[in-house]
Amino acid sequence: MKGLTVKEDSGVLSAYISCELDHHVAKSIREAIDAELIIKKPATLRIDFSAVDFMDSSGIGLIIGRADKAAALGGTVEICGLSPRLRRLVRMSGVEKLKNLKIT
Repeated sequence: MKGLTVKEDSGVLSAYISCELDHHVAKSIREAIDAELIIKKPATLRIDFSAVDFMDSSGIGLIIGRADKAAALGGTVEICGLSPRLRRLVRMSGVEKLKNLKIT
């Protein structure tokens, strides 16, 4: 899928997002990640935002939904590569308080 690369290694499913994350693309990225989560059931889902220049509330929803989905499957979520602007958005949303979510 354009804007998303998914790789698995040693129980970690890494999702690299490389596009602006708004309501136009969030649904397809969410569905692609969920499909991989259901099939592979990794211990950790790592979502890498290092190539994301823009994210709106759809990106926050994507994070929360994947944390819920991973928890239901017995896993955790790690968020990495947030720019200072995206990190501020995530902090303001309160997402970092989710129990099975780690922001690095």
